Amino acid sequence: MPLRITDKIEIADWEITESFVRASGPGGQNVNKVSSAVELRFEAERSPSLPGPVKTRLRRLAGRRWTKDGAVVLQVSEERSQARNREIARDRLTDLIRAATVTPKPRVKTRVSANQKRKRVEAKKKRGEVKALRGGVEDV
Repeated sequence: MPLRITDKIEIADWEITESFVRASGPGGQNVNKVSSAVELRFEAERSPSLPGPVKTRLRRLAGRRWTKDGAVVLQVSEERSQARNREIARDRLTDLIRAATVTPKPRVKTRVSANQKRKRVEAKKKRGEVKALRGGVEDV
């Protein structure tokens, strides 16, 4: 079943690989028997469904979850149920890609006004004068 991100972006099943491993944590003897943790791997770099700018932003957002070969790897072992962990992993991937589709607002360079510069210099001079007056007292 393809993963729907937005109206224009849909990820095919072949782009996502899921492997199930044993999870640590609570669960009693069940932990030793059942592989409930999910490791979801999305081949983002090779994905034809993601536009170039989205891939670039996804790489930055994914951080250390981005591998050298251009895949996003998510590990989830929060629940005792394998199906629930799989669902959480897919939701996280969807949220991550959805965040990468948002184009950042361009930064508008601003300048410090001449008045602000003048005020800053005056404040520094005043402070310097106060400190200069702290000198020792001369005997007359």
